[in-house]
Parts: sequence; structure tokens; C-alpha cells
Amino acid sequence: MTDLADFAARLTALTDGRASTPRVKEGVMTLALEVGGLSPEQRDGLAAAIREGGLTVPGVTDVRIAQTAERKVDVPKEALRILAVASGKGGVGKSTLSANLAVALHRLGIRVGLVDADIYGPSQAKLMASEDQKPVARDKKLVPVTGVAGIPMLSMAHLVEPGKALAWRGPMVGNALTQLIDAEWGDTQVLVVDMPPGTGDIQLTMVQKHKPAGAVIVSTPQDLALIDATRAVSLFNQAGVPMVGLVENMAGYACPHCGEVSDPFGQGGAESTAGDLAMPFLGRIPLAIDIRRRSDAGDPPAAGDGPHADAFHAIAQKVADWLNKAV
Repeated sequence: MTDLADFAARLTALTDGRASTPRVKEGVMTLALEVGGLSPEQRDGLAAAIREGGLTVPGVTDVRIAQTAERKVDVPKEALRILAVASGKGGVGKSTLSANLAVALHRLGIRVGLVDADIYGPSQAKLMASEDQKPVARDKKLVPVTGVAGIPMLSMAHLVEPGKALAWRGPMVGNALTQLIDAEWGDTQVLVVDMPPGTGDIQLTMVQKHKPAGAVIVSTPQDLALIDATRAVSLFNQAGVPMVGLVENMAGYACPHCGEVSDPFGQGGAESTAGDLAMPFLGRIPLAIDIRRRSDAGDPPAAGDGPHADAFHAIAQKVADWLNKAV
């Protein structure tokens, strides 16, 4: 037996990306399979393998496959779901969480893109090892560059000179955000948007114009950060944006010499706050020098293996489950 997320991940490898994300409703699994260039025998064999695997998913009694003759190169705008990753305060590791969440969702078989919406202080180009790339424009839309694991992404760091300060007022920042989000995202299913801290102009533009499917809030365990995280939750609630959940970052530091765990920012504050706000708690990411080193090197831990990768993948699995249920 396997669950839907596991099957979706295996499906991507089995079909070389030809299959859409499977959906299940009332016991019936549905998906689209691009069969252009395949012989009838190859089509039938691939469909049979998908049906066999789909029936191992708990609750699935039937698998229906819509075969298409041409590979889908674009999806309607309404099919692209935006996942906002936000905090009310800077310095809580939101950008690191965003990059690793995108990588972990990609490894689950979700076609994911990444937008760095922090116009004034972009960092995703460094985190995703794409600093030397410049996007081109096609039909008045930006074409994303490629980051770690082949993830399409856009950041102001790809468009301005390194180290250059942007002295832009609110309307210009809103227009820049729209350019990044309304880019040529192709068949991307989920767009992870790394939001700047606070609850200002760019946050309002996001919730009012681009309407995220859900929001992930990031905070450290300390009271000061949680106060601001609560404000971020309030903003999204007022705008009617569903809460995916709250992540506690920098939760516990394990001494590399003796292994003793200390809590410089406190312990359990985010989980307690999530309970107070009646929202899901997605998990904890430790305060670890390896995460910092790999992030600075443009090598997100979620792209590899080990306990730190596992922490990001556990959160990504909960986000993927939420996305599946929210369809």
C-alpha cells in the first residue's frame, strides 16, 4: 500500500514527467497522460503500469487516464496555485525555509516554481545557486531562470546589479511583484512565493491581486517573533487566505562537540501559538551550522539526505497533503 503523495512522486519517474498530478475523488483517481511520440504498445504498457500502481493507493477503486497527443507546455492561469511563505518579522529564516520547501515539494513530484518577492532584499538567487543567470522576456513576459534541482525561479537579484539598492515607492514595488508572478511559468503547478517581512504594500498586493491558495507562516520560538507572526496571520485571515500552518525555525541547537541540545530562542513557542490561533503546526527546523553553510553555498539541505533534509521534507509532506485536500 502507498499514499497519494508517494504514488505521485513515483509517477513522475515512471512516466518521465508525462503524467499530470493524480487527483482522487470518491475512490476514483484521475490524471492526464501525454502520449505523443509513443507507439500503441508503449502507450498501453504505460497506462497499465499507472493503473496497477494507482490501485495500491488506499481508497482508490478505479483509475481513469485521459491520454493526450501533445505534451502540455502551459497551464491556464487559474491552475497555478500560489503558496505564500511569510512572517511578520525579518531574520527568522523565512527565505531558507522557502527555498528548501520548494526543493522538497519538487522531490515529492510536484511541479514547483519559486518567486523571491522580497524586492528590496532578495536572497533566493544565492540560496538556489542562480546568481549568474538573467531572465529573458518572451511576449512581454519574463522567462524564469533555473535554480537547484531544475526549479524555475525569479528574483529581483536576477534583474539588478549585485549590491544595488532599490529606492522604489509602493506602486513600483507592486508592479515588480506582478512581473515576477505573471511570468511564463509553463506547466508549474505550485508557485512558492518568499514574501518580505511585515504587512505593508507588497503583502497587500499579493493578497488582493494574486490571491494565494494558502500561506505558510515562519517564526522562531521567541515571544518577540511570535507577536509579529500573529500579525502576519491576521493579515492573511482578513484577506480570506487559508492558513496552511506555522513553522518553528531555529528550534534547538545541538552542540557539535558534546551533542547537548540548548534552546537559545526558547522552545515550543510556535507550536503553542499555532494552537492558540487554531491553525496547524507544520514542524520544527533546528538551528544548525550545516543549514547555514549549505544555504550560503547555494546547496539547500532539502536537496540531499540526512536529519536536516528530513526536517524540511516532513514539513513539505504536510504542505503537499494540504494542497491535495484543498483542490
